[in-house]
Amino acid sequence: MREIEFALGRLLLMKEEAKKITLERFKKYNPQTDPTPFIERMMDYFTLDPVSLDPAGIVQKWDHLVKITDNRMRSEVEAAVATAPVQNRRNLAMVLEISSELNFWYKMIKHYHILGKKTGNPILIFQLQAILPDVLMQADARMGGLYAFAYGHPIGDGIGELVAAQLIYPDEAYNIAQDMVCVEKEIQSRKVTILKCEGPGGTVGYPGDAVQAVMNQKNFDLVVTIDALVKLEGEKSGTMIEATGAAIGGIGTERYKIEEIVSKKQVTMYAVFIEMSYKECITPLTETLFKSAEKATERVKQIISEKVPVGGNALVVGVGNTVGVK
Repeated sequence: MREIEFALGRLLLMKEEAKKITLERFKKYNPQTDPTPFIERMMDYFTLDPVSLDPAGIVQKWDHLVKITDNRMRSEVEAAVATAPVQNRRNLAMVLEISSELNFWYKMIKHYHILGKKTGNPILIFQLQAILPDVLMQADARMGGLYAFAYGHPIGDGIGELVAAQLIYPDEAYNIAQDMVCVEKEIQSRKVTILKCEGPGGTVGYPGDAVQAVMNQKNFDLVVTIDALVKLEGEKSGTMIEATGAAIGGIGTERYKIEEIVSKKQVTMYAVFIEMSYKECITPLTETLFKSAEKATERVKQIISEKVPVGGNALVVGVGNTVGVK
């Protein structure tokens, strides 16, 4: 019980610190208005899971709800800080989301702590104690991510976006779907279409929508996705590994869209991952990971030259949160 109470104290400090930073960032763009009531209201905001008793159509339900949540959060932030640039508003939305997550974890641990004392149930207390190290580790990582989004620093999860940005540079991209940009260029005598989220504001975009949009326009010989991958304990950060399939996390809606169109058109799909710890995923990008991104960029070019015939078409998709990455 003492360990649980100590962990609760740490979570409370994190929650209050996150709220303080969120208040400071919102006041920066709207000093005349007190954002406290708005932030407290949004910290308790959540999305209800759709009914899955009949699983048919569950992906479409989730996709619809995710977009509603995303648009609701953005509209609320825009109303609170209307004068802030759009990229800063996206970062503020991510700061608000992290504050909400820390608030939720604190409330849940507190709930089971009180419930365990009320019922005198030792099994409940033991289970709560067992998960505390993981909860605190994730909370610490979230605090690092909070500072990154507050000041617009790139994070480890944006490494796929960084690879795509390096392939795009110095060309100008155009919008292809919500929060997604596209560039078509020639690399080693192959026509390459590159997709990434629109930066440098914090967003993961909708890569599934973008892939479907470009693949409905023309045929491709190869699709390559690049993303971060949480490493196993004992593995080295920055290690690059390859796989078959779509390199994209989340709840699965965007991955479903990519797999659906790629399998329908029978196109070869490869994935390139860069391994990192969970904390490195959502905290500012390290030098080691940045150098790994440069190696991954060269590897993607090599894959294209090996697997796509001269004059053929390849599609490269950078996946992740593009905060700090133009």
